[in-house]
Amino acid sequence: MAYMSQEGYDKLVAELQYLESVERPKASAAIAEAADKGDLSENSEYDAAKEGQRHLEARIAEMKMTVAQAKIVDLSRLSTDAVQIMSTVEMTNVKTNAKMKYTIVSETEANLKQNKISIKTPIAQGLLNKKVGDEVEITIPRGTIVLRIDKISIDA
Repeated sequence: MAYMSQEGYDKLVAELQYLESVERPKASAAIAEAADKGDLSENSEYDAAKEGQRHLEARIAEMKMTVAQAKIVDLSRLSTDAVQIMSTVEMTNVKTNAKMKYTIVSETEANLKQNKISIKTPIAQGLLNKKVGDEVEITIPRGTIVLRIDKISIDA
């Protein structure tokens, strides 16, 4: 089951529709064009087109599964008492005093440029169910950090 925002769900559905209606026909056309060039046993262009189609079909299947299992989170029903999916968390690295702000989202919505981190990341996992004022020790690939939760909000 994949919890996500309505916005994230809508983007996923739109991307899936694009892949099925635009990219899939392009892949089929590339295969047909390569096949027209002769002997398929020694046609690297044909092999590449078939491989591209396999990757596309795998991506479409994966996205269909995610859409089918998606549960849209009603932001109006979320609480700011503790960190959960869709929480925006402002925190301070206790050692360096560096301030950070992340929104915890589903894997499909994660985008570090927008400060949206996947619920599956070590930082998000360490923050889940913690409250304002809590200090959390989290093991990340570069070692261990201690974060103090300064504020929890829900950005609707």
